[in-house]
Amino acid sequence: MPLVIGITGAIASGKSTACQILESLGGTHCDADKLVHRMYDPGKPAFHRIVESFGDEVVGTDGFIDRKQLGSKVFGNPEKMSELTTAIGDIKAEVSGVMKEWRNTLGLHEVGLMEAVNFIEAGYGIYSDITWLFAVDDEMAIKRLKERNNFSEEEATQRLSSQKKWQDRAPASDIVTMNNGSLEKLKESVTKQYGELTDNYSKGLLPPSKYINWWEKHSPKD
Repeated sequence: MPLVIGITGAIASGKSTACQILESLGGTHCDADKLVHRMYDPGKPAFHRIVESFGDEVVGTDGFIDRKQLGSKVFGNPEKMSELTTAIGDIKAEVSGVMKEWRNTLGLHEVGLMEAVNFIEAGYGIYSDITWLFAVDDEMAIKRLKERNNFSEEEATQRLSSQKKWQDRAPASDIVTMNNGSLEKLKESVTKQYGELTDNYSKGLLPPSKYINWWEKHSPKD
């Protein structure tokens, strides 16, 4: 069976860059954010639910949901974020469906990479073999957001505060990669860890994911 890896981390942690590196090494990548965005394309039920909840101002001039405008309404507001999640629909079914499909479509030694900022909290790890967390110190994350996204200090801090701390996610992760350095250092680290990971998997030496026990203790109980 193919190896399925969950890639996660807060904003500016370098997880998307890491996925580009892993793709260049042969991995098949899916960005859960983009998967979710397609769920509320114009004409789909989620589009109408979002407009009903957040108003016509979240619709851009192109007729699609303006994600920046929508983000300004939900980031830092757990109640609004929950309302958005409900409006979008069954996100978990969409994301887990891709990982289940990989089990049937990817080759024996191929690798699937599911990138999701909330991979751990959403329960996606029960569908993967490995959960790989990318982490960054707050000071470096704020610096990157200001340079990359042209955020003000306040905007960067607010966006960061709306996300889980990497220290809270580490117990559910099989690999934790600190990314406070350069792109070259990240590339070197990711390449080395990926090589070790795929080698162990091909030899049947990969231990069970730590995520399974973590999820049993932390999953929402009905």
